[in-house]
Amino acid sequence: MKKEQFKYLITIIVTFFVGVGCTMYASKYYFKTDDTVKTSKNVTIQETNSIKEAISKVYDAVVFIENNDKSGGTSTGTGFIYKKDDKNAYILTNHHVVENYEKIMITTNNADTVEAKFLGSDEITDIAVLSIDSKYAMQVAEIGNSSDSNIGDTLFTVGSPLGREYMGTVTKGILSGKDRQVSTGQYVNDVLQTDAAINPGNSGGPLVNINGEVIAITSMKLVKDTIEGMGFALPIEIAMSYVDRLEQGKAIERPILGIQTIDIDSARYLYRYQLNISDDIEAGVVILDVEDGSSAEKAGLKKGDIITKINDNNVDDGAHFRYNLYKYSIGDTITITYIRNNKENNVKIKLTNSLN
Repeated sequence: MKKEQFKYLITIIVTFFVGVGCTMYASKYYFKTDDTVKTSKNVTIQETNSIKEAISKVYDAVVFIENNDKSGGTSTGTGFIYKKDDKNAYILTNHHVVENYEKIMITTNNADTVEAKFLGSDEITDIAVLSIDSKYAMQVAEIGNSSDSNIGDTLFTVGSPLGREYMGTVTKGILSGKDRQVSTGQYVNDVLQTDAAINPGNSGGPLVNINGEVIAITSMKLVKDTIEGMGFALPIEIAMSYVDRLEQGKAIERPILGIQTIDIDSARYLYRYQLNISDDIEAGVVILDVEDGSSAEKAGLKKGDIITKINDNNVDDGAHFRYNLYKYSIGDTITITYIRNNKENNVKIKLTNSLN
């Protein structure tokens, strides 16, 4: 090898090792990873606010209800299985869902469709009990207690908004209010308020807490063009206090006073019955008639008396009058405050379930 070629080879080898050395030096001192430089790595994202476990505890207990009524019409709603035995599974729903029924059909999440037996209902609380063969019961809902819930707790519904096509729809929200008094026209009920979406077809379905326990039955929605996110449900403990009687086909007994009343602002009826009410009286119900032999007659109440209180609870109108009266049981004694000839009076009445 010539001397010039040897020098050239040595130069190439030296240049190579100098280059490698410089690269290693630069990597160590100029391009090192510090706290401000992050390296990428595989990340596993785990959802912490999922309610899928709670849903799984109630989902298959919920059923779709189709009511073919006596007028030839069809309406739909939701219900849920709250109990079963060797023979039957028992379903809770709303009274208005199965009202005036001719035939009631139940569809489960297993796509089984079976005719239900109507056992009983209560218009005041808007609940009804049905039964089907226990072999169709895929799941039984766990019953909770609404009194254990607090404002802001996560809640969800399972139902069939807009009919069969959307059965099994889940909507989520929070408990927005407790002990709300909502009038359905003739009656007033204590209800829970939620912002979980409740649509036509959800009626009769369960309102469920994060533990998968049913704490209420969705029953109504405040529907106004300017209001959103205000749904209402009957606390489950109220419904469960009546199911034993409804399962047996028995009516829910409530006290009877034996009077016919109208609201104090019903001017047309007051005129018809020739009743003059002082402008100073702003709330109450006016007695139009008293049944012979009733507890009201025995207590001395008369046509034209204006009932303003039951015990210490104000009576605003007929719905609130029934609401306050039905808080008490047959055999209880209550105090009624009424106005006669512009004078306030009080009378004690023992409640009965008959006119005699």
